Formats: sequence, C-alpha cells, structure tokens
Amino acid sequence: MSTYDLVADLPVRIEGYALEGLAQSVSSDFERKSTIIRLHGDGEEGLGEDVVYDAVDHEIAQRAGPVLALAGDWTIRSLSEHLATLDLFPEEPVRDVSRLYRTWAYESAALDLALRQAGEPLHAVLGREPQPLTFVVSLRLGEPPTLEPVARRLERYPTLRFKLDPTPSWDDELIAGLVATGAVDSVDFKGLYSGTIVDAPADPALYVRVIDAFPDAWIEDPKLTTEIDELLVPHRDRITWDANIHSIADIEGLPFAPRMVNLKPSRLGGVKPLFDAYDYTAEHGIGAYGGGQFELGVGRGQIQYLASIFHPDTPNDTSPSGFHVMDPPPGLPSSPLEPAPTPTGFRWG
Repeated sequence: MSTYDLVADLPVRIEGYALEGLAQSVSSDFERKSTIIRLHGDGEEGLGEDVVYDAVDHEIAQRAGPVLALAGDWTIRSLSEHLATLDLFPEEPVRDVSRLYRTWAYESAALDLALRQAGEPLHAVLGREPQPLTFVVSLRLGEPPTLEPVARRLERYPTLRFKLDPTPSWDDELIAGLVATGAVDSVDFKGLYSGTIVDAPADPALYVRVIDAFPDAWIEDPKLTTEIDELLVPHRDRITWDANIHSIADIEGLPFAPRMVNLKPSRLGGVKPLFDAYDYTAEHGIGAYGGGQFELGVGRGQIQYLASIFHPDTPNDTSPSGFHVMDPPPGLPSSPLEPAPTPTGFRWG
C-alpha cells in the first residue's frame, strides 16, 4: 500500500470555509503575505496555508471570499479530484506555479479536517513516529553582503546552522568569516529562478570560491552552464535540487541521478504527489529534506510535522518562523526540534 493510500479514503465533511490574511516583514526585505484556509464541518476546523508569493493574488482571493463549491461529503481522494476541476484563482495568477501552492493549501486543510473528524493525528494513520527535527536557517546576507546577519543570530543561538544564498558580491573576506563560523551546512546558488527578487547569475568564479571554501556543504540549485557543469563534476554527490522539483517526473528528468532533493509540500501541489514523491525517493535511495516558503501560520508547523516523520535528520529548511525576521527574538527553540504533533489532525505544536 502506498503512503497516499493510507489517507486517500479518509472521509471529510465540509460545511463551509473562511479565509484569513496574514502579513509579516521578513529577512529577505519584503512583506510576506499568506492566506489561512479554514475549512469547517461536524464541529471541527481544518487549516491550511496558501503560500503564493505575489501579494496581489492573496488580496484578490481574500476580497472574493469563500466562493468555491466545497461543501459536501468527500474523501481526501474525491475532494482532490474535485479541486482539480475548479479554478482556485478568481483572476489569472501572476505565476502559474501558484496553482500548485494554492492546491496544497486546500488539500492540507482538508487533510487536517479529515483527521480531526476521525480523531487521529497524521503520524498514527501513516504508522510513523515523529522524530526530533534537524533544521537550518535560510538566509541572504544583504547587498552589500556582510557577516552581521549570521553573527547576530549565532550570538544569540550559538548552535544554529545555516543555508546561505551566495551572490557575486561575496568577497574573500566575507567567505573567510563564514568559514570561521563552522555553521554553514548548505549554499543555495538560486540558479534556476527567473523573474524573481532572488535571481542569481551563473558566475563560475563565485562557484569556485564558494565550493572550495565549503567542501562539506550541500550545493543547491546550481546553474549548469557548460563551464559550471564541468566545475561541479567532482562535487555531484553534494548537489541538491529544489526550485525545479514539482513532481516525480522532475526528479527523473534531472541531468544526473541525485543524492538528495528538496521536497517542498507546496511545490509538489497536493497530498498525493507529495506522498508519492516520498515513496519514490525512498524506493530509489534518494535523500530528501524539507523546505519552506516563508509560511506565517499553520503551514510552517505542517512542513515541520512532515519532515519529522519522513526525513528528520537532513538539513531541513524548516526553522521556526521566528528566525525569519530581521532580528530574531530570544527564546526560540533550537535544532533539533522536539516532536510536537497535536493529538488529532495535521498540525504541529
């Protein structure tokens, strides 16, 4: 039986739903907006979080309100099939990938509601036990870049680990300072993005400086120009992929067999494609780690929950949301996070 089959036939009754907007200024110098999906039925409420990146898409949906025909008696499988027939966007989204993000929001809310109506937590239904969750903090260092964002966090949280985004303006002095911290687990070259605020050029000189300086760090999303591909051949066992992973087909279509991939639940776009990807990577000996999308609400806990039961010991980019702000407050939990599933449903802490 596949992992998805364990939840596919869970019944879920939906009587209605509501949308709740959230907003927060985060460490990448932009105001993050998200929308909480609140499905309700049989005296229970199921929550999911829409992590579409473009603020206008949230604003349009929140103004439109709960206009989707979701009321009725479903299973997780039949509701997913029904959602596939609906246009979840009142107007055309800015980015097509946003359709996957919004689908995940509604399906994760439905899974939470179904489990609460059944009186079961997700891990019990899957037959898995949550484990302490290793996490890293994803961070950019500004322009011009400085060591200060890392140093400030390490002063308050000395055991913190990082996934950093190198840019061509990283000089030798900055790199040496980062090496001295011993806290860099991953470097994300953002080589697969286009038309975003984090787009990064394919700079072979930067790749050489960073890869040589951090010989044990994971290398995420390199831009494989001919020159860079040749440079990275000796390092393929530490290359990981993120932005281009939306399906099992994307994993199969990578330029070489990966040792590790980032399985972001929202980017897979639904419970079935996500759970099938977990099964696929496990069957093919491919490691997996979780990634976030600057979730502001319940979505962050949900990706932590999933990571704790499918890949707890990898460099999960699932740090508590408090680390996203410019100056993280004291008292945040350290890695590894202790398991914190709620008694029923698909929620964490």
